[in-house]
Amino acid sequence: MKWNVWVDEWQMQCCGDPFSIGATVSWTLRPVDRDWLTRVLGEETAATIDWGEDHHSDPSADQLHVEAQVTHISAVHAQLERVPDENAYQPVNGVLSSQTSADGWNPDQGDHKFMGYLVTLAVDQ
Repeated sequence: MKWNVWVDEWQMQCCGDPFSIGATVSWTLRPVDRDWLTRVLGEETAATIDWGEDHHSDPSADQLHVEAQVTHISAVHAQLERVPDENAYQPVNGVLSSQTSADGWNPDQGDHKFMGYLVTLAVDQ
């Protein structure tokens, strides 16, 4: 079975261990914020994301611990758009670029800021 997992850049930068295609990772997974991912990646791509990787939440019934092999990594970069009537910005128009490893420190690409990774895991069930 394969799962697509969202990994926030700040989670990797804070507490994550670098990983690469073929590596076995041991992650805590949580349900994803589908609305946020839809704004960043569009509805079609967001619908394929099964979990979000998490280092910081308190243990809860909706979390899952998994050991799995990394089969694909995409860095995600998105533009920042001002939220109407607020002094805040949200990421939109995300683009994915395949890569062989991840350490949390991908450079921005012009006006597209680094947001995180979309990682495919092969999970034994």
